[in-house]
Amino acid sequence: MASSGTGRGSSDLTPTFAYAVVYAKDVAKSVEFYARAFGYTVRRLDDSRKWGEIESGGTTIAFTPAHQHETDDLTGEVKAPKSGAWERSPLELCFAYKDVDAAYKRAVENGAVGIKAPEEKIWGQKVGYVRDIDGIVVRLGSHVSEPPPRH
Repeated sequence: MASSGTGRGSSDLTPTFAYAVVYAKDVAKSVEFYARAFGYTVRRLDDSRKWGEIESGGTTIAFTPAHQHETDDLTGEVKAPKSGAWERSPLELCFAYKDVDAAYKRAVENGAVGIKAPEEKIWGQKVGYVRDIDGIVVRLGSHVSEPPPRH
């Protein structure tokens, strides 16, 4: 009996998180910024400069212009935080590092705007925050530590 693709055991409908898309003012500058500031390798920057990708492990981070006819007319216009305003986009990127302090320092030295230097959190993670060149908040953190055993 052929599977209809709608059952619980069907792999046809099991999603794989393929990529996150960052809407950027300048795709080429954003791709280069993420490579320098966060240590990623550029996978692709197409000749049109309307699509770029960086290697980030199992998921790709892609970049495309914030405003383009194809998507603005179809899904609506991207609303970026206003310059100088205390706003943030509804998306936050989170990158894990073994040395969060060094990652934060590199990001700021390469153009990220420091929001909060890394600090230890009560849930067992070291976390710092920066903004990228398009105003997107990027969390730099360690992997969450296992809680100490209870006695």
